[in-house]
Amino acid sequence: MRALNNQIIGLVRNETEKMIRKKRFYVVLLVLLVLVPVFSYAQMKQAESKREKYGTDWRREVQQAITDNQNSLGSDRVPEEWKKYRQVYIQQMKYYLEHDVNPAAPGGVTFTREFLDNAATLFIPLLIMGLGSDIVSAERTTGTIKMLLTRPVRRWKILLSKLITLLMFVSLTVLAVFVICYLISGMFFGYKGFQLPVFTGFRLDGASVDLSSVHAVPQWTYLFMQAGLIWYVGVVVAILALMVSVLVRSTAASIIIMMSSLIAGNILTNMASAWTSAKYLFMVNLGLTDYLAGTPVPIEGMSLGFSLLVLGIWAACSLVVSFLVFTKQDILN
Repeated sequence: MRALNNQIIGLVRNETEKMIRKKRFYVVLLVLLVLVPVFSYAQMKQAESKREKYGTDWRREVQQAITDNQNSLGSDRVPEEWKKYRQVYIQQMKYYLEHDVNPAAPGGVTFTREFLDNAATLFIPLLIMGLGSDIVSAERTTGTIKMLLTRPVRRWKILLSKLITLLMFVSLTVLAVFVICYLISGMFFGYKGFQLPVFTGFRLDGASVDLSSVHAVPQWTYLFMQAGLIWYVGVVVAILALMVSVLVRSTAASIIIMMSSLIAGNILTNMASAWTSAKYLFMVNLGLTDYLAGTPVPIEGMSLGFSLLVLGIWAACSLVVSFLVFTKQDILN
């Protein structure tokens, strides 16, 4: 057992060195370091514009947002699907007003929470896809996979080491997103706000919003839940990317397949409400943080438990396919 553990550790160390030499993770960090200040600056300018319009009275701002959305519900120009989202938003804002809580209190913590909500379904999965979509196919392209497989090591151990390394970098990516967002946005908005309350548990029940499960949690707790759900999504995306990398010999093809799937899922989420079978596709279930925010589900019958289960099944099936194919197929020719 000790020899097996040492062998796996050695393989993981080797895969980690390869990942570092590729500099993919450094690119992820660079993207975050470039984009987060841009988003923070844009958010700061928006906040300044609202301050000029409403002053320091956040209640006026929230009340105006409620009025604008209520007026849009009677418009024929607004699609019915959008009205559902606005209906929930109105009830959420009313709830915050009634409990005298500013839903967008300025601060680095609030910015980080909102950024994670917006980045959870596409931006972060794309970053993770960039790390793992060629972890096997790239070695086929360069020919290094032949050297690796001629070593006296079982194939499943080699693939397991790649999977472990990939999951390590998934965790580092999620952590990096949080840390970079908080540190940079804090320079614009301040670093306070971990204890500010956030209301969660809003649910759409037919034409009305169910408030029976609504409860307040501190922002740090909400962020912790967000990070956990995003990490779960990241793990599933990484495992799917690993499978595609095993099945497809071309690095470019594996990247295109994963990128297309993620973007298609983002489109389907907004368009497939009448296609109920689409809820079994992995990419439609990536918005786990939407359940925390109370966003209406894209397809009837979906829930947090349902999405977790669907993603888990996709990940399990992908692992089985990856290991079966990698251990059986003729990779050396």
